[in-house]
Amino acid sequence: MDLSIIVLNWNTAEETLACLESIYSQSHRHAIEVIVADNASSDCSRTVVPARFPQAKLVVHSTNLGFCAGNNRAVPGTTGRYVLFLNSDTVATEGALDRLVDFADANVEAAIVGPKLLNQDGSLQYSCRHFPNLGTGFFRNTPLGRLLPKNHFTSDYLMSDWDHASVRDVDWVSGAALLIRREALEKLGGFDEAFYMYCEDVDLCFRAHEAGWRVVYYPDSVIYHIIGRASNKVPTRMTYMFHRSMYRFYRKHYAATTPLLIRPLILPGLALRASGQLAKYRWRNITRRFTNKQGPHGR
Repeated sequence: MDLSIIVLNWNTAEETLACLESIYSQSHRHAIEVIVADNASSDCSRTVVPARFPQAKLVVHSTNLGFCAGNNRAVPGTTGRYVLFLNSDTVATEGALDRLVDFADANVEAAIVGPKLLNQDGSLQYSCRHFPNLGTGFFRNTPLGRLLPKNHFTSDYLMSDWDHASVRDVDWVSGAALLIRREALEKLGGFDEAFYMYCEDVDLCFRAHEAGWRVVYYPDSVIYHIIGRASNKVPTRMTYMFHRSMYRFYRKHYAATTPLLIRPLILPGLALRASGQLAKYRWRNITRRFTNKQGPHGR
């Protein structure tokens, strides 16, 4: 088997079916297998997926294990030389999967390969990035960043000064569509389940670099990704999880080299950042409810 594709699903039956349709509706030069790992969905996922795509293997978890454990638990049932972790809200374009395998075969020193990701409207999604730093935390998705949208920290983190049209070695690629060779997956031990979700892709790529592997962005393989279809169902909890994972990543990889005077500021800074995100969600909900009460014409 050349490629094992793990699609993690949590209450996204419609998106998962579209993802599988994009895979099975095209022919593949390389042998593939698809495993749908269901994180204890309460929708119709566990019935409609096998009914529509019986050729996909369905693995049902008894509880919602999160992104990391949900994917990791599906790995033992795979046999491919490569494993592609693929979000349920993705759509693979024609030839995208074969091109990923071709590129990985030709670049044996690359542990991880990420395709070009596009938003639903066809615009570029910044799916390969530099590793985050303190400046990223201050400016990325914060009031300060909105006040200074062209700040260096955000553009450097997103690599937005580059057109993302050429092959390039990068710090990390998005876990929404991340191909990893079997040897590297086994040596690295998969995703660190302490993250639950968020920052697990950054951590995996960080550890790959530490082990001497390359992480490569490969834009000739194109996949559409609709961000947040599952996480948007529980934004408050996901905001908490995201910032908890940021702190976990900091403690794991950066704390030892952070100046002593700055270390006490990290946790309060993340808490303040999370509070700002939660306040934004609450304001949006209040505005939405008010608009609905007023009606389409404000009456």
